[in-house]
Amino acid sequence: MTEGTAAALSPETVMRQMKDNGVTDIVWLPDSETNWLYLLMKSDPDLRLIGITREGHGCSIAAGLFAGGRKPMLLIQNTGMLESGDSIRGWLMGLNVPIVLMVGYRGYTRHGVITDTVAHYTERFLMAFDIPFYLVENDGDADRISLAFKDAERTQQPVVVLVGDEFHGFNR
Repeated sequence: MTEGTAAALSPETVMRQMKDNGVTDIVWLPDSETNWLYLLMKSDPDLRLIGITREGHGCSIAAGLFAGGRKPMLLIQNTGMLESGDSIRGWLMGLNVPIVLMVGYRGYTRHGVITDTVAHYTERFLMAFDIPFYLVENDGDADRISLAFKDAERTQQPVVVLVGDEFHGFNR
């Protein structure tokens, strides 16, 4: 997909949103789905990539970066977000860290045919924690990423951007 098409969420569009919103650090769990985005992030000298081994660790690292004057973004998958509930609660919500979590929405289909139970619980988890979220499926939805950053800043709390997995937006 080329930048600007509505059929997918391109890595270039995500990268532009990061830059437009002043992100300084990406705390992330490497995976094959984000390869093209990774290559763009890695090539940007103004962006620091911090790989983690478990999503819950990312919450404490992001909180520390924020306390040190940086503007981190957490890039993880929904399975790890569910596992990280206590870290999200304690580190991000409890310390009032205004961060955007970009979460791969594994198992999501816009048609509601769920074959992976993690999709069934993802939005329910966010609602239970009272975490605002935006669904982004393609480049036409990219402005929702900036809305998430504005919400995080306004509330001094985490906000989630769910990346609809049906489109595999970070792949080529």
